[in-house]
Amino acid sequence: MNVIVAGAGRLGTQIAQVLAAAHNEVTLIDADDDRVAALEGRVPVRIVAGDACEPSLLEHAGALSADLVIATTGDDEDNLVISLLSKRQFSVPRVAARINDADNAWLFDGRWGVDVAVPAATPLISLIEEATGATDTVALLRLSKAGVDVIETAITPGSRSAGRTLGDVELPEGTVVATIVRDGQPTVPDPSLRLRPGDEILLVSHTATEQEIHAAFQ
Repeated sequence: MNVIVAGAGRLGTQIAQVLAAAHNEVTLIDADDDRVAALEGRVPVRIVAGDACEPSLLEHAGALSADLVIATTGDDEDNLVISLLSKRQFSVPRVAARINDADNAWLFDGRWGVDVAVPAATPLISLIEEATGATDTVALLRLSKAGVDVIETAITPGSRSAGRTLGDVELPEGTVVATIVRDGQPTVPDPSLRLRPGDEILLVSHTATEQEIHAAFQ
């Protein structure tokens, strides 16, 4: 699945990392040059610098062949413009948009090209489930087009993996770490990263069960 994520803040970056780990082709767009520079080489997705509200930029990012566009910027007006362009100008089959201000929720519908409107407080996994249209949940989410599970686990003070490096954790076959959320920010899952209580780990697996993932970390 070809996916464009507009907005490389915490939410957009997490979505991009999870979808990329599930073997989707992901392009992440952001207008902040400093943010783009900080992400380049740290996340396994194509990153495009520029304003996603510009049709030429969306076309450069691959909107003509996109299966899904997710607008996750912190500005509702931008998310609506991105959605409208994606649907009307580029005929993207599925468009999802984040609602930042609940008072604007009534605008996020088909008139603006929005197929799925997601409130800002929606949990990450639920947002991805709604955005992708996946409905056959097995663990937290099964990405139906990718055929993999996305499973979340959290490190607690009692976890046997607390204090160990990520590379020291023996993962089940066919399992990779998509991202680690630490102090509210997505972190690149480097094998040398030492796990600590409070870390939230998102993993993608073709074969492992939630119980097997839990056993590896807890």
